[in-house]
Amino acid sequence: MEGRKTIYLCLAHMSEEGWEQKYVKEAFDTNWVVPMGPNVNAFEKDLADFANSKTDGSEPLDRKVVCLSAGTAAVHLALLACGVGPGDEVIVQSFTFCASSHPITYCGAKPVFIGSEKETWNMDPDLLEKAIIDRKEKTGKYPKAIVPVALYGMPYQIDKIMAIADKYGIPVVEDAAEGMGSRFNGQVLGTFGKYGVLSFNGNKMITTSGGGALICRSAEDANEIMWYATQARDAYPYYQHSAIGYNYRMSNVCAGIGRGQMTVLNDHIAHHKHVQGLYEELLADVKGVTVNSQPKCRVESLEFSDSSKVESGEYDSNYWLCTMTLDPSVKVKGQENAYKEVIKTAVGGAAGVIHQVDSATTDCQPNDNVEAMRVFMLNKKVECRPVWKPMHKQPVYKDAPVYTNGVEEDIFKIGMCLPAGPYVTDEDVKYIVECIREAIV
Repeated sequence: MEGRKTIYLCLAHMSEEGWEQKYVKEAFDTNWVVPMGPNVNAFEKDLADFANSKTDGSEPLDRKVVCLSAGTAAVHLALLACGVGPGDEVIVQSFTFCASSHPITYCGAKPVFIGSEKETWNMDPDLLEKAIIDRKEKTGKYPKAIVPVALYGMPYQIDKIMAIADKYGIPVVEDAAEGMGSRFNGQVLGTFGKYGVLSFNGNKMITTSGGGALICRSAEDANEIMWYATQARDAYPYYQHSAIGYNYRMSNVCAGIGRGQMTVLNDHIAHHKHVQGLYEELLADVKGVTVNSQPKCRVESLEFSDSSKVESGEYDSNYWLCTMTLDPSVKVKGQENAYKEVIKTAVGGAAGVIHQVDSATTDCQPNDNVEAMRVFMLNKKVECRPVWKPMHKQPVYKDAPVYTNGVEEDIFKIGMCLPAGPYVTDEDVKYIVECIREAIV
């Protein structure tokens, strides 16, 4: 163990050719270090080319992309562009990171949380339609937007979700922050809805150190987003503002990193899929451990209550993070000590400041064996984390409406994330699996 590297969940990996340094150097050499510039324009074009591509042989799309300071900023601006404001409701997946829901509150609106279905762990279309109908009955109006999430890169049931959204005339903001490069029926996630959110945080499929982007359906929509992202200045020779704007544009320096990262995007996606395949193979015979994988291609027609039909689709996950579930019956070394001490520092390689708490437990937490596995793996220098805690179980959203069958709560109790980034080698995966085997009593 001594001298062994720590295996983190997912860390960014620079291109071997050093394109990132080249473009960043250009930004400094030309003194373009502001939140605009040639790198930003070029990065947006590269992203649009990728987003518009299809793998089924059909004609490419014509989406536009706006680079922003964070994926969270992209969600915020997309909601504003959908007309979300004080007093409105927005439907959002509960099983996700807080960046999917917090921007709803930035707008003065209220999140309505939707539980998950078992196949993809993402938004349950049946619960979605139930919530839409119920909110209309309770409030007299439909929610202003729907935010499905590509959890750990897994495509959501976009065929059903889009059919329901179209049926009730509600715009969809796809949170594909974790799903860059994931596809559904050969089409890139984030290009189905009115807007699509991407993230380039340090642990994502590609990185700009921090940053995000918004995929828009038209140049007009993209220009409106850019206007809001640059303080919403009107066309006068002096500063005049007819709307509240934001300082959300990406810097030319960060965009230079992004341009270099685009050269390795496809390699990163292929690597993550390879790592997923190794986990599935090496953990197949470990009793009580199940590696979560994408649904098989479904070819049947999906029929709705009004007799309308839509063909189901083919999933192509980028496997941003590989995940597994641990059966409650599995005993893990050190399980008797789980949750005995209050966490003193942030957990994870990219974690920041945390707010100290008095209790080591909450009313909704992973099972003792999952926590014991996390601690055991950490002592083996392997970072494994619990899956996202559902947002409707977060104290800050205790009063928010929720529509759930309990699927995401059950997964939270038994789920774990496994390392899958570009730095994770085949030997690392074998070591991780050996450690999991060793941990089980």
